[in-house]
Amino acid sequence: MGNRVGCFYLPNPTLVRSLVPLTNKEIKALISLLDDPEVAPQIQEKIQTLGETIIPFLEESWEESLDPQQQQRLEDLIHHLQFEGLQQRLRVWRDSGGENLLEGMWLLNSYQYPDADFQVLNRAIEQLRFEAWTLLQPSMHPADQVQTLNHVLFRTHKFAANTQNFHSPANSMLHRVLETRRGNPLTLCVIYLLVAQRLKMPVFGVNLPNLFVLTYRPEGALEPFYINCYNRGLVLSRTDIEHYIGQLNLTPNEIFFEPCSHIDIVRRALRNLQLSFEKLQEPAKALEVGQLLAILTNESEATDGSSEPSEE
Repeated sequence: MGNRVGCFYLPNPTLVRSLVPLTNKEIKALISLLDDPEVAPQIQEKIQTLGETIIPFLEESWEESLDPQQQQRLEDLIHHLQFEGLQQRLRVWRDSGGENLLEGMWLLNSYQYPDADFQVLNRAIEQLRFEAWTLLQPSMHPADQVQTLNHVLFRTHKFAANTQNFHSPANSMLHRVLETRRGNPLTLCVIYLLVAQRLKMPVFGVNLPNLFVLTYRPEGALEPFYINCYNRGLVLSRTDIEHYIGQLNLTPNEIFFEPCSHIDIVRRALRNLQLSFEKLQEPAKALEVGQLLAILTNESEATDGSSEPSEE
């Protein structure tokens, strides 16, 4: 014979994997079997195959449970399912070419905040775009366009460097940066870049060692220039970038001057987040972020730290 819980009949643990789609009542009965140590491993395996759709049932069971060990098992299962779903969504974003930068940063955001709402982020960026748009004129010189955007972001909304808690994971979480107005060089640049893109400004990210900046690439005879969002939108020339590279005693490389891709940006953001967790001595989270990083890069690079520069 087998186990019977409510109307859910489990003939034996080896058949758990082959169960047909379950009703809500059967799902709850299945979750209740996690209390039974004899079948718990098979039950957990079956639950994992059901994917993220089962998470509300696990959360409900967590609220009803008075057993701390059972609650921890449920928390671990929920996190596992959320992390598996996140990895899959990140692969889809990568395979689509990573065209939507906001989506890529939202995916990173959802590692720490699974319930973060993409549309909330989208509306926040759209509001900043609208405010800048009302001040911009079509005939404006590129430098004046940048100063206008600087005014909106760094004066009106007071976005600034988080120098007091530089290595906080929150600095890599876009929704937290939008809420607190404090971030690291990369997230401040991402917000600036997302707004500039919606304003049709030719602004792109640039992967410098230890610092992430933007470049404005005007059409025609005008020279490209650079924008340091970590210093309130300070405009830099190519000579300034060359001087910075020289101060680091690095050999000049064209990658330090040219635009990078959105995948490059999210990859660097993940590396920053991984470093934050390492600084906080949270190796399990650092390892998981490394797994996300591996989706966007070479496996060996993700583990040895040799791929993209971080903010360190």
